Amino acid sequence: MSATPPVTRFAPSPTGFLHIGGARTALFNWLFAKRHGGTFLLRIEDTDIARSTPEATAAILEGMDWLGLDHDGEAVSQASRADAHRAAAEAMIARGTAYRCHATKEQIDAAREQARAEKRPLGFDSPWRDAAPDLTSDLPFTVRLKAPREGETVIEDAVQGRVAFGNEQLDDLILLRSDGTPTYMLAVVVDDHDMGVTHVIRGDDHLTNAARQTLIYEALGYTPPVFAHIPLIHGPDGSKLSKRHGALGVGEYRDMGYLPEAMRNYLARLGWSHGDEEFFTTEQAVAWFGLDGINKSAARFDFAKLENLNGQHMRAADDAYLAETAAAAMARSDDRPDLTDTQKDALREAMPGLKERAKTIVELIDSAYYIYATRPLDLDAKAAKLLSEEACTLLAELTSRLRNATDWQAETLEDTVKAFASDKDVKLGKVAQPMRAALTGRASSPGIYDVMTTLGRDETLARLDDRIAR
Repeated sequence: MSATPPVTRFAPSPTGFLHIGGARTALFNWLFAKRHGGTFLLRIEDTDIARSTPEATAAILEGMDWLGLDHDGEAVSQASRADAHRAAAEAMIARGTAYRCHATKEQIDAAREQARAEKRPLGFDSPWRDAAPDLTSDLPFTVRLKAPREGETVIEDAVQGRVAFGNEQLDDLILLRSDGTPTYMLAVVVDDHDMGVTHVIRGDDHLTNAARQTLIYEALGYTPPVFAHIPLIHGPDGSKLSKRHGALGVGEYRDMGYLPEAMRNYLARLGWSHGDEEFFTTEQAVAWFGLDGINKSAARFDFAKLENLNGQHMRAADDAYLAETAAAAMARSDDRPDLTDTQKDALREAMPGLKERAKTIVELIDSAYYIYATRPLDLDAKAAKLLSEEACTLLAELTSRLRNATDWQAETLEDTVKAFASDKDVKLGKVAQPMRAALTGRASSPGIYDVMTTLGRDETLARLDDRIAR
């Protein structure tokens, strides 16, 4: 690592949501920059005008914001830099490392068809490569890289190690199309150079691109960055990651109830490790992250591990933060009510018991149903079975005793219920379980006496009366 702070970048194409693979790439770049006191930049590669949309750009920005991956400075639009890309192509022509090619599409297709028939590489050998440029010609042209024909191009990759490509495999790729628009290969090199990017951390499906881009760097007289190509993410079965495995938009993970800090933790462990550490904070990840900890083999996405990590982060989280997160999730939902200020306070008060039982925010919200439910409560199937006629008779007698309780605290309420069960010569569960069903609509919940204090005296008695009457 040089003494100069690194500059990394995340460069998504705005053609869809921020998927899990892109999120991990952004995270690794962010962690590396943070670890070494560097700069993390964002570039929107929107040169594909037909497929790029403002909505996709907004979704990417929203996903990064939710993950907490803040970038330095303004996001750069690649499309806005087309003049710089064209100027670079002209500079390469002037250096003799690129040339104007007037070959038509039909000529190129015919040459490749002949190469295919003769079982030769399909790269196109342009007759214009070594011809003197005719600057007065009004024929359409592309600008092509004059790639070396012999030797090899070597990538000293920070993850993959030394990777060599025979130059005979790397053809004279197009830099500017016939309409003057730059290609991806040229635009990426020029942008990374002009933005001062020192480290390009991205998926190993770009490894071949690194060889081609290295040739462009050399043709422009630029110094290539450090490349670090990270393995892709596969499904649990080892196959290419798909929607059924978890290749979803980052926003969908938020809606499934995962915390951003848990997602950062889990994504960091997908292909990178620090000893045997599984659960760690973002601050620890920043302190530990290094390219030498990235594995060469593909990582496997596992929802069970993600859920387990999320549960650990929920138990470690601040109660007020979890309550705010749950309230925001409910506000985004179409089938859950918005919480009142009183209900938000109750949710925060009940959080110690709620978060111990939940692995996602969705589970937590479901466990907190009793806080925002209105009478009559909807009962789940197990709760309905608990409220037999015999159980409701017991609840009626218990309710009469609870009306006389002078101290509505968990310890006092527990003593009252236990004394009632003893007087009736029944097991505590015969009383507590029907009471749980009547008060929460569920067969399981946080501690029933905590539920009673959270609901308060009036609401507790009203719910018991309502269920007994039914």
